[in-house]
This record gives sequence, C-alpha cells and structure tokens, in this order.
Amino acid sequence: MTGLRWGILATGGIAASFASDLRTAGLDLQAVGSRSQESADAFAARFDIPRAHASYEALVADPDIDIVYVATPHPMHHDNARLALEHGKHVLVEKAFTVTRAQAEDLQRLAAEKGLIAMEAMWTRYLPHMVRIREIIADGTLGEIRSVMADHTQSLPTDPAHRLNALELGGGALLDLGIYPVSFIWDVLGEPVTIQASARLVETGADAEVATIMTHAGGAISTSLSSSRTAGPNTATVLGTKARIEIDRVWYSPTSFRVIGTDGTVLEEYASQVDGRGMQYQAFAAEGAVAAGDPAGGVLALPIAESVAIMGTLDEIRRQVGVVYPGVDDAGLGAEAR
Repeated sequence: MTGLRWGILATGGIAASFASDLRTAGLDLQAVGSRSQESADAFAARFDIPRAHASYEALVADPDIDIVYVATPHPMHHDNARLALEHGKHVLVEKAFTVTRAQAEDLQRLAAEKGLIAMEAMWTRYLPHMVRIREIIADGTLGEIRSVMADHTQSLPTDPAHRLNALELGGGALLDLGIYPVSFIWDVLGEPVTIQASARLVETGADAEVATIMTHAGGAISTSLSSSRTAGPNTATVLGTKARIEIDRVWYSPTSFRVIGTDGTVLEEYASQVDGRGMQYQAFAAEGAVAAGDPAGGVLALPIAESVAIMGTLDEIRRQVGVVYPGVDDAGLGAEAR
C-alpha cells in the first residue's frame, strides 16, 4: 500500500460495495462527495468516513485526498473524472470507462498532461483467479488459443424509466453487462480484427440483449452474449489446442475454474478465497501504478490505452445494432464538454 487517501464520488450501490471492500482491505478512505449533504452524511456514517461533502466539486477540491473513485452513472463518468483530474486527483472510474471512445481519449490526454493515473474500474481484471488464468495462458499450458466464449446475462428491472433502460443514462445491456465479456475477450485475445454484432432493442431504444462474434489475430474467434432480461449461466471458456479453461459462475467475480486437457484430464483446479466482493484488488493496482510513477498505467492489467480501445469496440457494436445515446455530440463528447 502506498498510503493514498481515497475519496468516493457518489453514494449509490456500487460506491457502497467499493467502500466496504476498501474498509475490509484497510485502505485509507478519507472522504465522500454527493449531490446532497444528507446523502453524503449517511454514507460517511455507514462507512466511518471522516469527511462528507455536499457536492462533487467540494470532494475533488479536498486537499486531503489523492485519488477519486468515480461511481456515477455512465454518462457522467467523463465529466466527473475530468473534474477530478483538473483538481490534480488520480481517478479510478467505474466501468464502462466512458460512453464513447472520444470521451475516453479526452480523459487519456488530460491525465497524461497532468501526470496522473486514470484507470477503469474493471475489477474483474485484478481478481486472483484472473491473475492465475493469465499466468496459465502465458505459460503455454493451453497451447494456441483458438476461441473465447463468455456470457453476462441477468434478469434486471424492465421499467422503462429505470436507469438500465433509459438511453439518456447509458442504459442497455452493453455498458452495464457487455463490457465484462468484451473486456475479458480483449484480455485473452487482444483487439478484434472483425466485429459482428446483433441486438434486440426494447421500447426505449436500449439493447436488452446483445451478441458479438469477433475474430482476432491468427484467426481466433470470440463470442459473447449479454442480456438484461434473462438470467443465464454466466460462465466463460477459453479453448486452446492443448487444453481449455472452464470458469464457473459467476465468472467475472471471485469463483473457481479448471484447466482440462484435450483428453479430459483435469490439469489444475482453482478456487478463489477472497474477502468481500473483491473490489479492493483494483484499488491495490491503482495504488501500485501511482507508486511506480506510471501515469500511462502500463503496469496495470488494464492500462488506459486499452480502455480507450475497448470503448472503440463498444462504439462499433452500438453502430451496428443502432443504439444511440442522447446528449453525445458528433465528436463523441457530451454537451457539457463542447
């Protein structure tokens, strides 16, 4: 640990999960900011946080915090992260990192100018079972990787006014759920060479289901399915010429997996032993990047350049299925950034 002092921007469910894991891990959580003093006070009392700010501006101006976790809905990520960077704070931004690649590139440029870390909070990348999976792949145990398959499927609220279905709030399966398998596929196979996407849109224009077939360097193929209206297995598989990895449900959270040879022999079994939800590992990684003096995040499992490129993949998926988020201009930046 580097002794970085954390501030949390917003007080919703994901912010609470992160705060709980920071406390479990013994990290230094110093402040929270909300749009109301009442909400900030309640959150601070719940997690024993010394200072509660009644605005995001007050939070990022707090001289006693070094890094801000941005936990607002997707369309606010860009502006909120930019605000923190402009005040000299490192940022850990909830996934999806932004709404568009252009917004992600803007944060990348600003962070580089300021010499600060801007990191996507794709917590799955930093979980111990994912670290082990990358080691197994790097060791050549699987041989040549030929395919990756993953789903993220949940039965979530169908109310058209709910955030998950409201396009103006970045609603739909892609940004909330699809980011997980797409990021995992990037992690294993790298940038896609071709992308084919299909989706079912609901009455609000949001994507309730979205599926992808992508090809990658060397001809490897990946498939993903994400849904906000159906609860599926939530498993993932990596297929190689020598062996495969089967990741149990829920694959993107602390879980178990097996490495299985082509003859059916189980070569390795792994079971996660993690305190809390496991969000503390991304905090450890962010602190490590700061300690390494690495603003580009090259020591991270997910450096900002890759987060930017992944947003480009999501842009192309949205283009193909016809999902458009209101309030995002032709340059890909929100109205506030014009």
